[in-house]
Amino acid sequence: MGPILFCGDPHGAFRHIIEAASRTMASAVVLLGDMEPQRPLHLELAPLLERTVPVWFIHGNHDADSDELWMRVWGSELADRNVHGRVVELPDGRRLAGLGGVFRESVFYPSMSAARGGEPAFRTRQEHGKATPRQDRWGGHGIARRHWGTIYPEDVDRLADLRADILITHEAPGYHPNGFELLDTLVQSMGAKVVIHGHHHDRLDSSDRWWQQGFRSYGVGLRGITAVDADGNAEVIVPGELDDARNYRQRHFDA
Repeated sequence: MGPILFCGDPHGAFRHIIEAASRTMASAVVLLGDMEPQRPLHLELAPLLERTVPVWFIHGNHDADSDELWMRVWGSELADRNVHGRVVELPDGRRLAGLGGVFRESVFYPSMSAARGGEPAFRTRQEHGKATPRQDRWGGHGIARRHWGTIYPEDVDRLADLRADILITHEAPGYHPNGFELLDTLVQSMGAKVVIHGHHHDRLDSSDRWWQQGFRSYGVGLRGITAVDADGNAEVIVPGELDDARNYRQRHFDA
């Protein structure tokens, strides 16, 4: 069985994903958000679908930047492959869960330095929708379109009651300089052994935190691709476009 490929923020580019999946005979492809497809997502990934390679994804904040982008993701024929807030089984039997989107202070930003000391302004989309002026409501939830790319407490609560082997997130967990300890707690609650994220366009080494965290954490860089095996070991298939510069900074400036 071929590897499962975890793909960092494509931002409109998919050729490298299709080529890597073909070269490695991937058994599945998982996208970590900020896809920003130029066409409906199922058309961008048509070569994979023609070869019956399973595709899963979570959305990123930029996937709700415009009505057109929203339609290309949530309105595509792959919309049901979004694993946000649920668990699916990968071809190798591992359970994959997803948390798409980002934390925003206007809704929920779990940091003591944030407004309201990290307490949410709204716990659910329904609650937020009721407080949203009618002219700003959009789509089935009644919230502004950009908040389809926002994390609500209800998303975290739903996942905390589930069990998974791998959690994919757009935001980073606590090891990252811009990450969130709340995600560490979520991973631990779910019993996951690996968390893989995008969003920050880097692949920082967090291995010195793994024992303390109780799980392995991997970032996948801008348009990078990483395979993670059944033992939680990662192999870089395609380096992220900014990996060298970001890793140099980590070694020399952020230590």
